[in-house]
Amino acid sequence: MNNEELSRSTKIRKRQAPESYTVTELTRIIKGRVEDIGRVWLRGEISNLKCHSSGHVYLTLKDSDNQINAIIWRYNSKNQEIELKDGLEVLVSGDLTIYGPQSKYQVTIETIEPQGTGLLLIAFENLKKKLAAAGLFDRRHKKPLPLLPRKICLVTSPTGAAVQDILNVISRRFPRVTVLIYPVRVQGDGAAQEIAEAIAVINHHADLADVDVIITGRGGGSLEDLWAFNEEIVVQAIFASRIPIISAVGHEIDVTIADLVADRRALTPSEAGELVVPRLDQVYQDLQAKGRQLQMASYNRLQLARSNLDRLATHRALFRPLDRVRQLQQKTDGYWQRLHTTLERQLHRRRICLSQLSNLLQLQRPLTRVERDRQHLDHLRHRLFRAMQKRVEWELRRLNNYQSHLQALSPLAVLRRGYSITYVHSGESVVRHHRQVKPGDLIWTRMANSWILSQVVTTGSKGEK
Repeated sequence: MNNEELSRSTKIRKRQAPESYTVTELTRIIKGRVEDIGRVWLRGEISNLKCHSSGHVYLTLKDSDNQINAIIWRYNSKNQEIELKDGLEVLVSGDLTIYGPQSKYQVTIETIEPQGTGLLLIAFENLKKKLAAAGLFDRRHKKPLPLLPRKICLVTSPTGAAVQDILNVISRRFPRVTVLIYPVRVQGDGAAQEIAEAIAVINHHADLADVDVIITGRGGGSLEDLWAFNEEIVVQAIFASRIPIISAVGHEIDVTIADLVADRRALTPSEAGELVVPRLDQVYQDLQAKGRQLQMASYNRLQLARSNLDRLATHRALFRPLDRVRQLQQKTDGYWQRLHTTLERQLHRRRICLSQLSNLLQLQRPLTRVERDRQHLDHLRHRLFRAMQKRVEWELRRLNNYQSHLQALSPLAVLRRGYSITYVHSGESVVRHHRQVKPGDLIWTRMANSWILSQVVTTGSKGEK
C-alpha cells in the first residue's frame, strides 16, 4: 500500500470514530435518567448508620444480596419519631439520585417506617424504658439464690433442647435435688400468658410451697421466637414472684426484658443449671475442709483452755488466798490515810481564808458605811424636796401670768369697758356692716351682763342720711 492509499484509509477511520463524552457529561446523563424514575419504596436493614454534626443522617440499606447508600436531610431527620440504629428493618420512600463527585447512586429518604423486626425492636425499647422508670430493674429488688436448693421448678417447653440441657447439668453437678417441670409454650400466641400463669401458680399453690427456685427460659432463636419473654405480663409475673427466678433465654447475645427483671440471668440454659446448684463433689470438699478447720479450731481452743487452767492452778492465790485480802486491806488503809491528810490540809486552808476575809470585813466596817450612806440619802431627799417646791412655785407664777393674759384678751373684758356686740335676730352671726340688716329687723345687743332686743329703724354708713 502506497502513501496515498494509507492517507485515504486514515481519513476514513477518522470520519467513522464514535462520539465521546467526558465523565461529568456521562454522569449528568445518568443522573437525569435515574432521577426520572421518581419516588421509590425500599425495604431493607439499616447498617453503617452515621449521624453527622450537620444534622444529616447517612446510612446503608441492605438485604441478603445487595446494598444501597441513603441519606436523610436534616429537615427530615428532625421529624423522625423512631430511633434509628443498625440492624433495624425499615420501609423507606424517597427519590433516586446520583452523587456527582463520586458517581454513586443513592436514595434521598423522605419517609421511614419500621417493619418486621424493627417494630419489635421499637416495642422492646419502649417497654424497657417504661419498666426501668418504674424501678423493676433496680438491684435492690433482686432476691438471692438459695445455696443448696431442695426443689427446683422449670417453666419451659418439655420438648425443647433447653430443658434437656438444664436437666443434664443439674444431674451431673448435684443429683440429690428434686426437679419439677411445669410445661408451657415458649413461642407463639398465648405463650406469654402460659408462662405468667405458671409462675403465679408455683408461687401460690400449696403443693408447690416448698419450691426454692424457678428457672424459666428456652433455647435460642430469632427476636420473634423469643418475644414471649419480652411481654409485660411475663415481666410483671417475674417481678411479683416471692421465689427467686433465673432467666435462661436463648444464647449469650440474646437479651430479653425477662433477663433484666429476673433475680439472676443465665447466658444459656446450661449456665442456668450451673447457677442453680453447686457441684456435689465441691460441696463435699468444702465440708471436709470446714470440718478440718472446725476440728483444728476446737483443738486450739481446748489447748488454750488447758493452758489457762494450768496457769490458774499454779497461781499463789489458790494456795494463800488471805494474802490477796491483806494486800487489799493495806492498800485501803493507805487510801484512807491519804484521804484524811488531804481533808485536813483543805480544812486548814479554808480556815486561813475565812480568817483573812473576817479581818478584811472588819476593816471595811459596813455599819459605818451604811450610816454614811443613810445621811447622804437624807441630804439628797431634802434637796429634792426643795427643788420640787421651787418648781411648783415657778409653775404657779407662770399659770397666773397666763391667766392675766387670757383675761386681758377675753371679749368679756372688752364688754365690761363699755363696749357691746350686736347679733342678727337668729344669733348666728355678728353684725359687722349695716347691709347685714334692714329696717324692721330685730337685732340683739350683748353687753357685759345683759342683752337688749332692738328693732332697726334705719340703716346707713357714717355721713349718709
